[in-house]
Amino acid sequence: MDPHKVNAHELTVAGTTFRAAATDPVTNPHTGEVIADIALAGPDAVEAAIAAARAAFEEYRGWPTHRRVRLLADLASHVARRRTELAASIVAEAGKPITQAQGEVDRAITTFQLAAEEAGRMGGEVIPADLTAAGEGYLALTRRFPVGPVTAISPFNFPLNLVAHKLAPALATGCSMVLKPPVQTPLTPLLLGDLLQEAGAPPGLFTVLPCSAENARPLITDERMATLSFTGSDRVGWHLKSLAGKKRVTLELGGNAAAIICPGVDIEATARRVAFGAYAYAGQICISVQRILVQRGIQEEFLAALTRATEAIVTGDPRDPRTVAGPLIDRAAAERVAAWIRSAVDGGARLLTGGEREGNIIRPALLTDAAPELEICCQEVFGPVAVVEPFDTFPEAVATVNRSRYGLQAGVFTRDLGEALYAHRHLEVGGVIVGDIPTVRFDHLPYGGGKDSGQGREGVRYAMDEFTEPRLLLIKTG
Repeated sequence: MDPHKVNAHELTVAGTTFRAAATDPVTNPHTGEVIADIALAGPDAVEAAIAAARAAFEEYRGWPTHRRVRLLADLASHVARRRTELAASIVAEAGKPITQAQGEVDRAITTFQLAAEEAGRMGGEVIPADLTAAGEGYLALTRRFPVGPVTAISPFNFPLNLVAHKLAPALATGCSMVLKPPVQTPLTPLLLGDLLQEAGAPPGLFTVLPCSAENARPLITDERMATLSFTGSDRVGWHLKSLAGKKRVTLELGGNAAAIICPGVDIEATARRVAFGAYAYAGQICISVQRILVQRGIQEEFLAALTRATEAIVTGDPRDPRTVAGPLIDRAAAERVAAWIRSAVDGGARLLTGGEREGNIIRPALLTDAAPELEICCQEVFGPVAVVEPFDTFPEAVATVNRSRYGLQAGVFTRDLGEALYAHRHLEVGGVIVGDIPTVRFDHLPYGGGKDSGQGREGVRYAMDEFTEPRLLLIKTG
């Protein structure tokens, strides 16, 4: 979306124009330049969006499957056609390095293509009613039906693909959606909304509604909105759940992902991979590597390799294809991360490399000897910071990972099948990645966690389950 074409004074909901209740600047995290002023919705526009979503749902739920499949396929084509523009938008408002922004656009295309395929497979099952004697002479089957309009709230770090992971399953199942985009990165979601209109969506099917938290409250509390899908901080997510009443609620709330490094792995290759998982996009990924547990016998060799890999990470201008770690999203985030690093060092942690701050950019920081109660260990840093600690036995490493209040994903670098299976049985996380970093995510797989990392699952088919409910049909045939 061309920032210069954004109207800061008006916004449109299902074809009706509303005056902005206020405006909000969108700032380039790298340059500090204000690239757009966004119109914020007032109560009248929020009410209109809810009413339009309800009306659109009543229409769209009746669309035959082939029309929903075509809409999703056309949307994927529109996103592909505007790949360069979308990637540039992500770089400008999120500060994401260009190669990673291009990867995000490609993933969003895949997400909509997957939803088109899954829409054609959404059905139900035939159940043997005569499993009991009382069921003789009956036919039993189920179908899945959409639950209703979805309220979606998305974060700044994936302004396209994390919206796609809410919108794609909604469109596949027959649901409408109102999206409250992040204040830092609304331009990319607004462009996606335009592309869906171009693909032929009916008015009100998908409304992107920048607004204040106060004005967004009806999106959480109004009974016409049937489901809440939130990605963001655990503090906000659990608070919204408390307000949501009878709604279905899916929460993706982040974590402080761990990687366990065992003997027998390729030290140099593993160190390079772990460094990328820790510092790509300046660590602003829910499943960035934050805690690194290394078997004591290889600790010294691995630390040396990881220090070299960390110092090789290119930081700077996100428009440069060589950049891996660009700026933090804003000054407040950069100041917080820098303060956490200082606090850790003051608390006895040893800073092996990095940690210097220049504007919103922080050089990738690698620490060790950090007490477990320090923020960089027990909280989600959401910045370019990783902490290394040793372990003696594999069960000890697993127990250390599990002491976290988060439980999203974990990586296990091992060549021992028994250790891999032990990790899968015992790690209290939503996903165990063996042989790679916890930062790995494929868009067709289930994604989510427990503890303070949330509830429910995303991943197109799994999110479709969250947006639908099974309905039994029991027919007496004899």
